[in-house]
Amino acid sequence: MTKKSRRRFSAEFKEEAVKLALIGEVSIAELGANLGVSTSSLRNWLAQAMVDRGAGRPGAITTEERAELRSLRRELRQVRMERDILKKATVFFAKESR
Repeated sequence: MTKKSRRRFSAEFKEEAVKLALIGEVSIAELGANLGVSTSSLRNWLAQAMVDRGAGRPGAITTEERAELRSLRRELRQVRMERDILKKATVFFAKESR
């Protein structure tokens, strides 16, 4: 049984696909078929582009905000790990000094 890997598209490819979708000469389904992208992916890229331009639904997270959130979560995970190590070291040395 083979595991199907997830395809990754560059930011430039997504931008061009969104531009073509916004021009509207062909339907989203046709454009997706022509580009070899699923219709749902193309619709998601289009919705995210609208959010990035300020025309999305209220409360939606822009691409920049999403990247910052990802970075902050990574940093928080690192800081928690460091804190836990320091706690264990404190307990260890407290036992040693007795």
